[in-house]
Parts: sequence; C-alpha cells; structure tokens
Amino acid sequence: MADINLYGRVILKANIKALTGLHIGGSSTGLEIGGIDKAVIRNPVDKHPYIPGSSLRGKMRSQTEKVMGLRQNNKIGPVTIHTCKKEEEYKANGGCPVCHVFGVPAEIDYSGPTRLVVRDVPLREESAAEMDRANTELCYAELKTEVAIDRVTSAASPRNIERVPAGAIFGPAELVFSIYEQADYARLKVVIDALQLVEDDYLGGSGSRGSGKVQFQDIEVFARRRGDYGLVIPYQKFASVQELANAFADLQRWLAGALPVE
Repeated sequence: MADINLYGRVILKANIKALTGLHIGGSSTGLEIGGIDKAVIRNPVDKHPYIPGSSLRGKMRSQTEKVMGLRQNNKIGPVTIHTCKKEEEYKANGGCPVCHVFGVPAEIDYSGPTRLVVRDVPLREESAAEMDRANTELCYAELKTEVAIDRVTSAASPRNIERVPAGAIFGPAELVFSIYEQADYARLKVVIDALQLVEDDYLGGSGSRGSGKVQFQDIEVFARRRGDYGLVIPYQKFASVQELANAFADLQRWLAGALPVE
C-alpha cells in the first residue's frame, strides 16, 4: 500500500433549516391504539430530535450516484450503493468521485482513505425553546396523520407520523473533508454539489409526500493544515449553498495556498 499523507482538512459548518416537516425515524410506538407509527430519532438525554450524520451523508451519496449515472451494484444491509469493483475502475479518469469522497467497504483492498466525514447535527437551542413556548403537541414535534386508500376496496388505513415542525433549525452541521492529494481540491466540488442536490430533493422519510425539504444556511469554511494543525485558517462565510458553489473556483485557489500538497 502506498504511503498516505494527510496535508490538512477543509471544514464546512452550516445550519440546516427544515422548510417542511422533517421525519428521520427512530423507534416506533405504534403498537398501542392511537400510538405513533413512525417516531423521529431523539437524543436520549434531552429528548431533542437530531439529524444523524449517516442520514445526511447517505442522502448526499445516493444523490451524487444518481446524478452521475453510476451503477448501484453493492448491497449493504437494506440499501444498495455504487462501489467500484476493480482497481482500474476506482482509478480511472482521475478516480471515481463517489468512491474517493464517500469511501468503499473495508474489504476493497485497492482503495484509499475516505475523504468525507459528516457529524450528527443537533437541534439548535433557540429552536427547542421556540417549540417549548409553542407547546407543540408532541415532544419537540408535530403529529401528521396520513391515510392510505386501498385502490380496490377504498378502505382507509390511517398512519401517524411524527415530524419536526417546519421552521426548526439544526446546527451546526459539520462536514470534514481531508486533503490527501492535489485531485482532492477538485473533489471538494462533489460535496458542495451534493448539498445542493439534497436541497432540491429531501432529507429523511416521506419526501414524496411533502416532508423533508431543507435548506443549508450560514455556511462557514475554514481549514487546518499539518505542521500547525491547531491554527484555524478562515476562508469566507456564505448565506447559501448556491453562493458557495458560485465561488468554487476561488475556493480551489485558496485551498492550494492554505493546504499545499508537496
């Protein structure tokens, strides 16, 4: 295996605003009459809903695979993802963007390090306080009742879905992108595009029925480099993903100076 040199990391922080009710599932209480069929995931200590890093990262990956037209060829548990099966496929044309950025299963022995880490995203305290004042019907959540209609008998089957109300803000989200080679400067664009793809699709469940529209706001970009890793190298702040994407050419130039690859 070739030597791995970590030249530094780019860190993106942002708030995530729920523009419609957000459902990312936790345990179900639907065994009792009138119970919730689909509950949201919560921090067991303070009962605040949160966005798991795995949910955000998985959505970013799946959307990127689709927009690049990559074959879904590797089943992991209940989901199927794209994985380069051959070394030449992994390295072709500068390297598969998805496999380099999001990683591949550990049994693939010709791969390099995963570039992207995505942290869990907590509910902001001000949003929790706002919901406390509003006295939401559930603990930091609303109850949405959906009805499935049998196409043959017209029988109605109601189901209760718990959602974090529209307007709630989670943050800060933290995405950490590692620089191992010069090609990683351009690969950071995969991360930015993936955030835009998530905004245009949805996060969590029931997206085709209105839930899960989110917006990334107040984006901050900074870096840390090896040799003086404790030093924060700030770049800029952006109001939206679109602003960040529009500035990517300048961001690449800044990266080359802030995190030079020797």
